[in-house]
Amino acid sequence: MSIRPVTDADDALVRTLWDEFEAEVPPPRGFGESWDEAWNDLSRHAREGAAFIAEDDEGPIGYAFARKPEQGRAHLTDLYIRPRARRKGHARALIAAVVEAVRPLGADQLTLDVLPSNTAALELYARLGFKEVQRLLGVDLDPLEERLGERAAGPSYGSVHVQNDDVPAVERAVRQFVPRLPGRSQGTVIAPPRNGWIAVYDELCDREPAMLRRLARELSDRMGAVVIALGVEDGAVVRYDLLEYGRVVDEYVSVPEYFGQLAPGDVVAAAANPTAVARLTGADPARVRAIARTAPSPDDLSPAPELLAEIADAMRLEGADHGYADARAIPGAVLIGA
Repeated sequence: MSIRPVTDADDALVRTLWDEFEAEVPPPRGFGESWDEAWNDLSRHAREGAAFIAEDDEGPIGYAFARKPEQGRAHLTDLYIRPRARRKGHARALIAAVVEAVRPLGADQLTLDVLPSNTAALELYARLGFKEVQRLLGVDLDPLEERLGERAAGPSYGSVHVQNDDVPAVERAVRQFVPRLPGRSQGTVIAPPRNGWIAVYDELCDREPAMLRRLARELSDRMGAVVIALGVEDGAVVRYDLLEYGRVVDEYVSVPEYFGQLAPGDVVAAAANPTAVARLTGADPARVRAIARTAPSPDDLSPAPELLAEIADAMRLEGADHGYADARAIPGAVLIGA
C-alpha cells in the first residue's frame, strides 16, 4: 500500500470514492451536498491543508482530507476506505499522513465529525484516543413545536428522609457528601426527627432533582439506613427512590415518559412496589397501590403537589411537601451554609 498527495487531476477518482462513501453512509437529512460543492471544498483542502489517496496493487483504496489548521486545530473532513481493503491498517496510515502534513502548518490538535450510526469508525477513533468535544443535536420541527406548545415547566423541589434519629450522624454525612455533588449548593437544612425520619433539604437538590437522588444514595450507603428521596419535578411529576444500604429497592415516577420515550420495561419499572414500601416504611400497601399510580400525562393524575403529599402521608414522612427555602423555618433545624 502507498499513500500520495491528491492533485487537481484526481477529481474523477475522488468523486468515485466520494460516491461510494455517500452511498454507504448517507448524510443526515439537510446535510447533503452536491459533488461540485464537495469538490470545491476538497480541492481547497488539497491546496491549503492535507489530502491523500491510498493505493494498493489493485488500485485506489481510499482517501483522507483535512482543512487548513485554524488556531492550532486541523479538522479531518473526509476519511474513506473501500470495503475490500478494510481492517488492514490503511485508515490509520492515512490519518498518520494527515497528522504529518498538518503539523508544519501549525496544528497541535485533530478533530473530526462522525455519525452515531457509523460504529466501525467510532471504534477506530476511540482506539486512537479521539474524545467527544462537541455534540450536534437535531429535531424535526413538528414534534418541537408540539413540545414548545406544552405548559411551562413548574418548580422542582424535594427532600431526603433518613430512617434514623441521630441528627449529628446525618449532619456529618451531609457535610461530607453535599460538597461532592456537581454544582454549588447555597445551603442545606437538616430537620429534627419526626416519626422516626430525619429530613434533609438542599438548595442544589431542588434545582437538580438528579442530585437529590444521588444524595439519598450516598446517605443510605454511608449510614446503612433506609432512605427515601421524594420530590416534584417540573411541577408536574412526582418521583421517589426508596433505598436500603445504598441500593435502590423501589423507584416510582408518576409520569414515566414525561421526559422522553422509554422502553416498555422501563415504563413498567417506574410503577410503585407497595410490598417494598410497606416493608421499609410501615405504609399500608393497599393505600400505596391506590395512591402511587402512573399515567401517560400529568393531567391524568392529581396535581403533583397533592400527589406528593398523599404519598408522603402514606409513608409517614412529615415536611415532604416543601423544599429548601421553606425548610429553613423548621424549628430546631440544623442549617449548613444557609
